[in-house]
Order: sequence, then structure tokens, then C-alpha cells
Amino acid sequence: MTVPTFASVPPLAAWARSVGGSPVRDILAVTARPEVINFAGGLPAPELFDAEGIADAFRAVLDEVPERALQYSTTEGEPVLRTALAERMSARGLATGADDVLVTTGSQQALSLLATALIEPGDTVLVESPCYLAALQAFGFAGARVVAVPGDDEGPDPVALEDLVVRERPKLLYTVPTFQNPTGRTMSPGRRAAVASVAARCGLWIVEDDPYGELRFEGERVPWIASHEEVRDRVVLLGSFSKVMAPGLRLGWLRAPGALRRACAVAKQAADLHTPTVNQLAAARYLADRDLDAHVRRVAGVYGERRDAMLAGLADALPEGSTWTRPEGGMFLWARLPSSYDTTALLPQVVTRDVAYVPGAPFYAGEPDRSTLRLCFVTQTPQEIGEGLRRLGEAFRAAQVHVQGARGQVRAQVPAQA
Repeated sequence: MTVPTFASVPPLAAWARSVGGSPVRDILAVTARPEVINFAGGLPAPELFDAEGIADAFRAVLDEVPERALQYSTTEGEPVLRTALAERMSARGLATGADDVLVTTGSQQALSLLATALIEPGDTVLVESPCYLAALQAFGFAGARVVAVPGDDEGPDPVALEDLVVRERPKLLYTVPTFQNPTGRTMSPGRRAAVASVAARCGLWIVEDDPYGELRFEGERVPWIASHEEVRDRVVLLGSFSKVMAPGLRLGWLRAPGALRRACAVAKQAADLHTPTVNQLAAARYLADRDLDAHVRRVAGVYGERRDAMLAGLADALPEGSTWTRPEGGMFLWARLPSSYDTTALLPQVVTRDVAYVPGAPFYAGEPDRSTLRLCFVTQTPQEIGEGLRRLGEAFRAAQVHVQGARGQVRAQVPAQA
């Protein structure tokens, strides 16, 4: 009997072979045990969802317009939702019409659509340092060469940005200017104006991602970069209901100049035809029947208390010489330990104490600062935060410093039996 032979199947695409998974997702898989106090996630607090209000909105839509809610929709999005989103942006100082808005399946899809519409393999994209991890992935999948812009506590340095634009001729700058992920920092009005000026003078798209901006618990709101007149033709503003309504709805949007918005709509049509109709109509109904702003204020009040609890315990939890940010809103703060600490190397043993963080290294497009880490403060109660920081402090105190090499370089490591 002849045994048949088979040829191997063709390989995966080059990007799929070269790009790994999300380090944050890998960490969350390891820390899923209920006893772990998890500062690693980026999830909103589920107990604060307005489940009743959202359920009422879905019931109303399915009772009143089921034939519409369960049908295909337009790629650009349901007109009633686009109108509501345009009105919210206009009320915040950015004149917007419904036709300026494209509804997306979460704002992460907006990044993918923009990468498809703007980036050719080999194009340069500029990002903050550190940068939102999933943006690095989206641009990497598109074949972009991703370059970090040097910066400070306010974000990208405008002088360094202009030098890079002149030298690298990038397609775009990606930024999260308000309560940035991962650092929690916010660009000042002056810094935003300077970044806008560079984009206007030098020819550059700005992708302004704003998933956290409404979660402010102190200070005054800072206007969007998109509101600067000189860059109205070159800023894409991204928004999302994930942090203010519910991430399970998978509702985001982009506001963009006409030609780019139309290109994104074509890309979206190829990706998923349209965002689920029933979710769009339910969100629009929620906006009509409920006070989303009041709900967000309640959520932000709770998040502010949790941030304060984390700030109160950091000095005892982190090694002497550490520094950290004090965000005025959002979900994250960023810590930098003394340079002898490698937070990636330390994490496995930290997790044995039933607490977790995200190491900072994956958030860098260039050379990482391995002494950094991100902490999410919104998912635990103040009491749980206090206990988590106590465990974290024990883990860091168990670290012992080993002198390596003739130059006396040091790396903090946890003993194997700690």
C-alpha cells in the first residue's frame, strides 16, 4: 500500500511570524487567580457599570425598533449615534458634524484602520516614550518603522519632535495627551500648542487618542490638540465608550478630515462591514435617556479615592529612591525604581506573593527603561490597594542586590526561594 505524501501548507504572513503577542495579555493570563491583587490590568471597575441603564437602553431598542436594531447598518455608523457623538464633541469646544465621525468597533479598531489607510511598509511613525502598547502593535503589524520621540513629564519634546520630522519624514505622530497610558501624564496647553505648531509647519498627521480624558478627578480640562485651528486638517481624534460606559459594547469612533475618514470607512468595510447595529442604537438611546456625564462624575470620584489610596502607600511599598507620577485622572500611574532594579526579571517572584504589576519595558519603542512599571489603581478598593502594596513592598524588600561585572553594575533580583 502506498502511503500518500502531503506538501506543507504555505507559511503565515511575515508580520504574523515576526510579531509576538501582548506582554500585558500574557501577564494577565498568569495573574488570573482570584487571590492575586492585580495592578497589571487596564480594565474599568465592573461594579461601577450602569448595568441597569444599559439594559434599559437595549430593551427599549429591541422593543421599539427590532427590525432596525437586528439588521445590517451603514459602515460609517448609525446616524443617531454619530449625531450624538458630534454634539458631545461640539459641546467640548470642537465643532463637529455627524458626517465628521466614523463609528468603530472599539477605538483599537480605529488605530488599525488608520494604519491601513496611512501606512505603507517601511514608513516611519513617531510615538511617545513610553507608549500605549497596543498602538505599537498596530503600527508594527502595518510594517511601520516606529520611532520614539524623546520627552519629559509632559510628553514629547517639541524640539526633538521637529528634528525627527525633518530627519525621518514620518507619516504621523501618535499621542495620548490626557492621562496617558501607561504613565498617567497630561500634556499642558502650551505643550499641545507647540506639538500642533510642529505638525502644521512640517507636514505631519497627529493621531490624538483620548480614551481616558473624561475620567478627570482633579484639575481643569485641557482642550484637545484637534481644537487648534492650524491643525484641523491633519488631526484624527479617537474616542471610546469603553472606559465611561462599558468595554463590552465595543464602541469607539474617530473624527477625521474627509479624505482620510472615507479611506478608513473603506478599510472598515473590508474588516467587518459595520459595528453591531444593536450596540450603536442602545448607546444612542442611553445618551438620550440617561445622564452619561453624571455617571462619569460618579465613576471618577471613586477612581480618585483609589488613586489616593495607591499614592498613600507607594512610599512604603517601593524601594528607596523610587519616583512615580501623580495623575489627575485616568486609570494608571507610572513608577521608576532605582536603576539597579529590573522589573521584568522581578515579576515572576512578585506574583508568588499574589500581587502583580506590568513591567515598563514593553511600552518602549526604543531602548527600554527596565526599572519602570505601570500600576492600575481603579479595579481594587482602597483596602485591597493597601494590602496589594503591602505584598509588593515585601517582594521588593526580599530582593537582594548582586554585583555583576568588574564595573560594579547591579541588578536587583529576588532569591529563588523568596
